[in-house]
Amino acid sequence: MTDPGNPSSLEQLLASLKAQAGGRDKGPPPVDKWNPAHCGDIGMEILADGTWKHEGTRITREALVKLFASILRKDEDGLTYLVTPVEKIVVKVEDAPFVAIRADRVGSGADQAIVFTTNVGDIVQAGPEHPLRVDRRGDEPRPYVHVRGRLEARVLRAPFYELVEWAETRDGKLGVWSGGVWFELGAA
Repeated sequence: MTDPGNPSSLEQLLASLKAQAGGRDKGPPPVDKWNPAHCGDIGMEILADGTWKHEGTRITREALVKLFASILRKDEDGLTYLVTPVEKIVVKVEDAPFVAIRADRVGSGADQAIVFTTNVGDIVQAGPEHPLRVDRRGDEPRPYVHVRGRLEARVLRAPFYELVEWAETRDGKLGVWSGGVWFELGAA
C-alpha cells in the first residue's frame, strides 16, 4: 500500500496516515515513568492475530482496545502490563502485542522510508529508532517492527510481501532500506 492520497514526501505520508487514523498525534501516556505496585492478573490477553480478550471474551469496542494499547508496557521481567499511575496489571501476550496491518513507502533505494500502521493506530517509520527484524520459525519468516518501549508489532503477511517486493539483494541477502538503515529480510 504505497499511495494514501499520493503523497510525494515523508511528511505528507505521515500527515495523511495520522488523519486516516483519527488524528492521533499526541502519543501514548508516559507509562515508562509510572511505577505502581503490581495488582495481579484480571484475565487480559492479546492473541497472535491482535485480538484482545478479557476472561476469554473478545473485546470488540475499538476505542477500548486503543485505550488499553496506549497504556501497555513490557518490563525487563519479560511480562507485559497495563499500567496506570496507580495500577499495574499483567496481560498475557501470545506473540506481539500489536500487528502491523499496513506498510507504505516514500522514495526508493537507500533513501526510502517505510512507514507501518498498526491495528491500534500507531504509525512508525522503520529506521534506527524503530528497527525491523525477521525471526525464523521453521521455514516461515516472522517479521516484527519496534513500536515503543519494548513493544513490537508483528508485520502481517500482505505488508511483508510488499517489503519483499520493494527489497534489493545485497551480499546474497534480500533486504529493504528505511530511514538510512538496511534491514535484512532473508536469503535472496
